[in-house]
Amino acid sequence: MNAAAELIALVQASLWFGFVVFLRVGATVALLPGFGEQSVPVRIKLIIALAFTLVVAPALQVTLPHFSLGTLALLAFTETIAGLVIGLGIRLFVLALQTAGAIAAQSTSLSQILGGAAIEPLPAMGYVLTVGAIALAVMAGLHVKAAELLIHSYVLLPLGAFATGQDVADWGLAQIAYAFELAFLLSAPFLLMSVLYNLALGVINKAMPQLMVAFVGAPVITLGGLFVLFLAAPVMLSVWLSALDQFMAAPFEASR
Repeated sequence: MNAAAELIALVQASLWFGFVVFLRVGATVALLPGFGEQSVPVRIKLIIALAFTLVVAPALQVTLPHFSLGTLALLAFTETIAGLVIGLGIRLFVLALQTAGAIAAQSTSLSQILGGAAIEPLPAMGYVLTVGAIALAVMAGLHVKAAELLIHSYVLLPLGAFATGQDVADWGLAQIAYAFELAFLLSAPFLLMSVLYNLALGVINKAMPQLMVAFVGAPVITLGGLFVLFLAAPVMLSVWLSALDQFMAAPFEASR
């Protein structure tokens, strides 16, 4: 009977600890690129979150308070917020790539500014870059890096502790600014080509006003945009993956 009682107590403590870890892991997985996409069924996301929990929980060495309703409410709030902060930081890199694709497509006249009716309206160029980046990140071990980040997050964001609003706001503002900086950096070849194209078009129109340069130049900018995408996509994805790896290694340091 004593052994059975000890076993029951051990199982209860393990389930309580696993549930607390699941709160942070589940919130992060819901926003994780590849694993948290809207196209992934909710049941699959739940299985992925449980798998991450089984990996993260044994590696932690934290003191867990005893179960109570007050403790449950506190941990449910703090751990979910911590997971969302981590997940949003990673998700911003996908949004940066989507923004870069939208800028590139708009610069090369391959999309409308407000066009699209999908769940996440994006031009075709943005979809190509996003899918390629997610596939590259998963092939490069995104799940391993995410597990390491979640384990390390308990040092940066202690269990049951609130991060100050000012620190979160400053960190979030820095990450958003860096995401837009990265988006413009990735779309720079398309912006440069667009400027040169419009300058050349203006010169031709000035020299030959009777020529409908817009109809002549439209196929040129389309072909040029696809050619630049063919050349620049590997470099863009490499730069993006390097930036993501830097964030995963040090998520709360200042981005450069």
